[in-house]
Amino acid sequence: MRVLVVEDARRLAAVLVEGLRDQAIAADVAHDGLEAAAKLATNSYDVVVLDRDLPGIHGDTLCQMIAGRDDRVMVLMLTAADSPVDRVSGLSLGADDYLTKPFHFPELVLRIRALARRSPAARPATLRAVGVELDTIRRTVTRDGRPLDLSAKEFSVLEALLRASPAYLSAEDLLEQVWDEHADPFTNTVLVTIGRLRRKLGDPPVIATTPRVGYRIAAV
Repeated sequence: MRVLVVEDARRLAAVLVEGLRDQAIAADVAHDGLEAAAKLATNSYDVVVLDRDLPGIHGDTLCQMIAGRDDRVMVLMLTAADSPVDRVSGLSLGADDYLTKPFHFPELVLRIRALARRSPAARPATLRAVGVELDTIRRTVTRDGRPLDLSAKEFSVLEALLRASPAYLSAEDLLEQVWDEHADPFTNTVLVTIGRLRRKLGDPPVIATTPRVGYRIAAV
């Protein structure tokens, strides 16, 4: 999952992005409406977390722009405007959910994941292959019925590979989908994460590697 956080309060934006990345949600940030519009034009996102009172392009205008796109992106308005009238006006602009500040961070994460599941390109909640079953709602993984204890990043890498199967994902693809726009393309973090994931998944191997091509779920 990839999220764009649009928030002009830089300290709050940094906290949000760091918290989402800790949950293995790839998160980019924009500090004004113009920067957000540019990122939306060049990147693919599942959810936009959108403040209303933004410089450059106001959040209300940006929400209408997003709602009018062919490749619909889900919008969660995150704002201090907390009256019933504010909520109704925000949702009428095309927002899919509305959360007021201050907020409880775990609730924000749950709402983001719920929006991603409701997107027009909604994807299966449970993924299965070669004895592996991954439940994106309960955030659980089993191999031949045996529960696996995966880190957030390991879970997201496995989810990305299962969704892409039988196609390959390169290390760059995984960095984009699981980490964020600032991930170092020369880092070995993908290799390390794949190695830990393979050990936890056990034999027979679940993840196949082709040099200079990438990773995929092994053929049955």
